[in-house]
Amino acid sequence: MSNAEAAAVELAEGGAPKKGKGKLILIMVLALVVVGGGAGGFLFWKSRQGEHPKEPEHKPVLPLQFVPLDPPFVVNFSGQQTVRFLQIEVRLSSRELETVELMKANEPVIRNDLLMLFGAQDAAQLATREGKEKLRAESLALVRKIVKAEAGKPETVDNVFFTSFVMQ
Repeated sequence: MSNAEAAAVELAEGGAPKKGKGKLILIMVLALVVVGGGAGGFLFWKSRQGEHPKEPEHKPVLPLQFVPLDPPFVVNFSGQQTVRFLQIEVRLSSRELETVELMKANEPVIRNDLLMLFGAQDAAQLATREGKEKLRAESLALVRKIVKAEAGKPETVDNVFFTSFVMQ
């Protein structure tokens, strides 16, 4: 029997020729390889996406907002010091509107605590630049503590400025 006759007999019996079955299997294997390779490549690419650090979001820098604590603070020094009074004008600053509003809402608490801090100072120390800077740093820490106690973000209080500093 020749090949043509064998193929005809197989077709008559309801089967496909052997050569056709091989092509079908080959196409199915190639399709599985392509789909599997594509899926594997996609999963590899997706897993690599998390490894690259993302660019930090650049939040626009808001302008510095000031909160004046008016009227100026006036305290008297205790003891036999030649300087008896201290008058300080204070401005608080922040770039966050929520913090500015929080400081305005809690101004009486801030004023009270700053007044106590200023009254406990030594006039001789405040006569030096270092003494004034130390007082400014203590004032900033105190305001941040109050903001934190009121459920605010203490790190958003940028600075405390003394806009007038008079000792007599």
